[in-house]
This record gives sequence, structure tokens and C-alpha cells, in this order.
Amino acid sequence: MTAASYSGILNVCTRHAERMEWAMQMMSDRLPLTPDKLSALSDMDLAILDQFSTRFSKLQDAMGDKLFPAVLELTKDLGELLTFVDKLNRLEKIGAIESAEQWLLLREMRNQFSHDYPDDPEIQAAILNKAFELAKNLLSIFSKVKVFAAPYAE
Repeated sequence: MTAASYSGILNVCTRHAERMEWAMQMMSDRLPLTPDKLSALSDMDLAILDQFSTRFSKLQDAMGDKLFPAVLELTKDLGELLTFVDKLNRLEKIGAIESAEQWLLLREMRNQFSHDYPDDPEIQAAILNKAFELAKNLLSIFSKVKVFAAPYAE
């Protein structure tokens, strides 16, 4: 892993994080969402919610698929990591992330976005409200990983 390739991965994650944060700020005055609030949203608001869910998913994917393996490679702490859960547990052990379980919860949330509930605004509102809370955790984990990996990437 070169510093340049790590930097490229970091740039992709940063772009997703910044756009997700923008969407969160744009919707902050409408939270928590309710079925009534959802039905009253403008097309622009709905586009912002789409941006939020897309960027949440993309950030979560990029971190899990690219950033976490890059951090393990940078730290030279690869060992016998056959499964993704093994990698998460190693990241937790070396202090790059606080909790492997927390990451798995974020993964579940990301998977919730792949299901569409057009006829159930109650479920839609609940998923989005939970996602907005979990997005703060996702951003916090991203920040912690960046700080943790910085000395190794120099």
C-alpha cells in the first residue's frame, strides 16, 4: 500500500462523508421524520434524502471494502484475516475502530436502504430517523480511522 493509493481511498471516503453531512444539515430542521412530514416533503427534499441514503451507503461500502483493508495493510497487521469479521475484530484490537459490533449495525442500516417501502411511510420514517442517528456514528468512525492511520500513511 502506497501513501498515494491510501490518499486516493481517503479522498473518496471524504467526498462521500462531506456530501452526506451536507444532506444531514439540509434536513436537520425536519427531523425527526414522521409519515406526515414525509408526505409533505418537496421534490428537492426527497432528492436530498436520496443523496443522504446514497452517500451513507457509499461511505459505508468504501470504508469496509477499501479503507479498512488499506489501514490493516499500512499497519502491517494483516495476520490470518480470512473473513470481514476477522478484519473488523483486528481493527478493534489495534484501536482503529471502537467496536466491530457497531460497524455491523451500520452495515445492517446500509442494507435497509436497499429495501423500498413505498406504501409504508411509517417504516420509511423509522428507517430514515435511525439512519440519521447512525450516520453520526459512521462519521465518527471515519474520523477516528483517519487519525489512527495518519502516522502510518506518512
